[in-house]
Amino acid sequence: MKYFIVAGEASGDLHASNLMKGIKKNDPNADFCYFGGDLMVEQGGTLLKHYRDMAFMGFLEVLLNLRTIKANMELCQQSIVRFKPDVVILVDYPGFNLRIAKFAKLSGFKVFYYIAPKVWAWKESRVEKLKRFVDKLFVIFPFEIEYFRSKGIDPIYEGNPSIDAIANKLPHPIPLNEFCEKNGLPQKPIIALVAGSRKQEIRYNLPVMLNVINRFPEYQFVIAGAPSLDYSVYQPYISDTGVNVVFGQTYQLLSCSTLAFVTSGTATLEAALLNVPQVVCYRGNFFSMLIAWIVIKVKYISLVNLNMGFEVVREVKQYDLTPDTLYNEAKKLLPGNPERERQLELYGQLKDRLGRIGASERVGKRIVDLIKSS
Repeated sequence: MKYFIVAGEASGDLHASNLMKGIKKNDPNADFCYFGGDLMVEQGGTLLKHYRDMAFMGFLEVLLNLRTIKANMELCQQSIVRFKPDVVILVDYPGFNLRIAKFAKLSGFKVFYYIAPKVWAWKESRVEKLKRFVDKLFVIFPFEIEYFRSKGIDPIYEGNPSIDAIANKLPHPIPLNEFCEKNGLPQKPIIALVAGSRKQEIRYNLPVMLNVINRFPEYQFVIAGAPSLDYSVYQPYISDTGVNVVFGQTYQLLSCSTLAFVTSGTATLEAALLNVPQVVCYRGNFFSMLIAWIVIKVKYISLVNLNMGFEVVREVKQYDLTPDTLYNEAKKLLPGNPERERQLELYGQLKDRLGRIGASERVGKRIVDLIKSS
C-alpha cells in the first residue's frame, strides 16, 4: 500500500521513521512518499522536502516566512494528488498539517494523525478540524485519552514513541570514559546542553546556558548538535569557551551526563527516560512569548511536568532565565543533593505511566489493519 507522510521537524522525523519501520513489518511492500528528514530516508521511499526548510518557530518567524510556507503547502498538496496514497499520515506539526488534513480529506483521501496537536495547551478550536478532517487520531500521552474523548474524538493510544526511539538508538548505556574517548573529549564529567533543534531556539537559549560554564570548573559542557544544523550555527557562541559539540549522539550524550540544561520540547521527556536530572530552559523573542502567555492554557511547558501533573523538573522561562538562576537550579541536581534523588524517583513513576516499549510497531500495525479493513 501507499503512504504519504508529513513530518516538519526533527522529532517528527525521528518518530515517523520508527513508525515506517512498524508499517513495513506489517506491510513489506509499503511505498512511502514524504516530507521529513534523514532518518525517514534511511527507511526508504521518496523524500520531497526536508524539514530543515520547514521548521519555523514562533509567531514572528512564521510571519516572516509565509512565502516559503505557502510554497511548501502547494508542493505537498500537489504531491499527494500525484502519489494517490492509501492514507495520508500527518505527524505533529499542526500549523501546517491541519491544513494538509483539510485538503487531503476534501480530496477524498483517508487521513490519520500521529502525535496529536497539543490542543489541550492552546488553540482548542483545532479540535473541530480534527473531528472534520481526520479519520483516526493517534495520541502519545495517557492524559490525552480522556481529553479527546471529552471532545467527541475516540483516540488510539499505543504507548509513547520516545521509549522506542531510545531503545533503538541506545540498547545499552555507554560508559562515560568510552564516550569521551570516542569523541575526543577530556575525561571529565559532563553537563549536557540541549538547546533545541531550530536556529531561533539556539539563538535565545544557548548563550545563557554557556554563561554558567565557569561556575562548574570540575565539569565539561557538551552541546547536543541538532541533526538539521551544522557546526557553523554553534561556532559563534562557543569560539572562546572550550565547549564541544557532538552530533548524532544526543541519547548517548545524555546517558553519560551528570545533568542537563534542556530547552523545552521532546528532549525534556527523553532526558527523563534516560534518567538525567535536568533544568528546563526556555526563552524566545518578546512578541512570540507575549502571545504565548496570553493564549497558552497549561501550567507547565515541559512534557515531564505535563504528564505528571505537578512540577518534577524546574522550568526557567524568559526573563527568569539568567545565569544566576540556572546556576542555582543546577547546583541542586549535582550528586548527593536531595533534589537530584527526588527527580530520579519521579522519573520512575513517569515511565510507569507512559507504558511499555513497542509503541511505534503497534501503531504501524493498527494503521495497516485499519486501511485493509476499510
